[in-house]
Amino acid sequence: MTADAGQGAGRGEPDPQQHEDEPVGHLQRGQFVAETSRPVPRAALSARATAGLWALRVFVVLVSLMVIYTFIDQLR
Repeated sequence: MTADAGQGAGRGEPDPQQHEDEPVGHLQRGQFVAETSRPVPRAALSARATAGLWALRVFVVLVSLMVIYTFIDQLR
């Protein structure tokens, strides 16, 4: 084991050898931050997928309201 093998381990920095097989592992820290902070464009979804996601949102809101109502009702 070389002297610089664990160089970044004490400072909370990722080990550069850890992700050597991934393209991200070859970036310097500043390059990695710049690439990961760039916004990702919205995914193009079909009408069916969009409707399904809206239905899921409505379901979550309704179930949340039911849970809140039940919690408040049990306090009495």
